[in-house]
Amino acid sequence: MNTLLATPGLSWLILAAVLAITELLVPGIFLVFVAAGAAVTGVVTLIIPGFALPFQVAVFVVAASAAVAIGRRWYINNPVPSADPLLNDRVARLIGEVVTVVEPIAAGKGKVRVGDGEWLASGPDAPVGTHVRIIGATGTWLNVEPVIA
Repeated sequence: MNTLLATPGLSWLILAAVLAITELLVPGIFLVFVAAGAAVTGVVTLIIPGFALPFQVAVFVVAASAAVAIGRRWYINNPVPSADPLLNDRVARLIGEVVTVVEPIAAGKGKVRVGDGEWLASGPDAPVGTHVRIIGATGTWLNVEPVIA
């Protein structure tokens, strides 16, 4: 076992395997790209015996960075479809909802009740109790319009 760990190339390959297995056990943390960098470093270190540790680390940093960049580009070009694409975009989920004015919208500013909370709202003047539809958001303000019955 000591000779296995004394061989830097094999040590890097073992690290790559451990990182890849960790990615399988805890998916979504992108250790597979770091594992690819460790694997490349292991192969280079096996091909070039006596490769000094600082150079091994430099190869690892470059290879892992390249793997992350390639993986990121691939994920951007091939997005994973989602059953609920608006899951983490609360405002986008609210667009189209009809809500009630709880603080009069005067001079374009007021408050509306959304679920059990109140949100700042901007839109045409409306008295308390008026039903308005959410049409978008600007920062933390919901943009609303009157509901035409």
